[in-house]
Amino acid sequence: MNNKLILRNHLKEARSEKNISQSQLAQMVGVSRQTISSIETGQFNPTAKLALILCIALDKTFEELFYFE
Repeated sequence: MNNKLILRNHLKEARSEKNISQSQLAQMVGVSRQTISSIETGQFNPTAKLALILCIALDKTFEELFYFE
């Protein structure tokens, strides 16, 4: 497997579809707003647990939210 794969996400788009702010999503999943912002901008990759919680909160599959580039 290519070691240069970068995990990207559609978190901002999925959040916007639900009309949820970063702060609201952060509260729903138990992290800070800054954590949500960092995930959206690609500065931070969530743990598997947090990624799955985000999927549940946004009613998306893992594949719909996260992808490799």
